[in-house]
Amino acid sequence: MTTVKVERAVNFQEVFATKAGAVYQCDREGCWYIDFADKLVKFDYRNLLKLKSSIYRVDIEMLLLDNSKSPEIEMVFICACNTCYILNLLQIISLKELLEGTFVMLELNKIIHDRLNRIVI
Repeated sequence: MTTVKVERAVNFQEVFATKAGAVYQCDREGCWYIDFADKLVKFDYRNLLKLKSSIYRVDIEMLLLDNSKSPEIEMVFICACNTCYILNLLQIISLKELLEGTFVMLELNKIIHDRLNRIVI
């Protein structure tokens, strides 16, 4: 996973986008780029799954209801990656929405591909 310049994103296929960010697929490199929180980061599929898992483990409701500490900032770190996200709760919700949509689109793409292959055979 590496950080790259945002201008490169125009050469990739957009998988899913929200107002907060976008996920791009690069077939040539066999990876995905996430444009979120003012950085574009390259992920292989395994690390994309790790990021999704990390974001889903953040208990937003518990952080909002916990009076013992400030729920303003959360660090999302992915094991074996050199990038981490320092996000507030609204950004975590936005990243969760972005990843949710991305995985729905990837699954939809797989279903369509499978159905088309069945019709051809």
